[in-house]
Amino acid sequence: MGRRPARCYRQIKNKPYPKSRYCRGVPDAKIRIYDVGMKKKGVDEFPFCVHLVSWEKENVSSEALEAARIACNKYMAKYAGKDAFHLRVRVHPFHVLRINKMLSCAGADRLQTGMRGAFGKPQGTCARVAIGQVLLSVRCKDSNNHHAQEALRRAKFKFPGRQKIIVSRKWGFTKFSRTDYLKYKSENRIVPDGVNAKLLGCHGPLADREPGRAFLHSATA
Repeated sequence: MGRRPARCYRQIKNKPYPKSRYCRGVPDAKIRIYDVGMKKKGVDEFPFCVHLVSWEKENVSSEALEAARIACNKYMAKYAGKDAFHLRVRVHPFHVLRINKMLSCAGADRLQTGMRGAFGKPQGTCARVAIGQVLLSVRCKDSNNHHAQEALRRAKFKFPGRQKIIVSRKWGFTKFSRTDYLKYKSENRIVPDGVNAKLLGCHGPLADREPGRAFLHSATA
């Protein structure tokens, strides 16, 4: 018996049902890699960021997430170059889907119990997605912004429901807007932290401060 189509599990009906010591024998999610491309590139390398945002409350299967990741990665690697972007899958399939297997062989009617004991066995996993939740994010250079948007448009076809492509006002994957990031950088108040950045505030021991950064104004000012 093959995999059921995702339309059977698209609607969010019940409580989350994660893998646990009570829910055993769950098959591995189809998606195993959530960051592709140049994930080690610093925060200053890729200022442009674009998101694929879900416009529906639904379940998204791990197979759909993997298919979207592959489609987006292939397009970006071909047209922008494999070292010119960083793609991140922002949702994880923790919700376990169940199936109540029915026998379809000869004489099955003697063995079948119908709706008695109909709580199914684990069949696959999916991510529970809300309206406005980000599914995929791509950061790259400003010159590749059209490629990134086209890659996410192609990834949209792998998902059920409606999605929107939204160009972020933030700098890369950070929480700072582009104007704020450049302002803090010119004031020497921001420290790169991998793909993210830390804003230096006015708290903490003075002994830990670097020379020239001992007295900073409040970060909210």
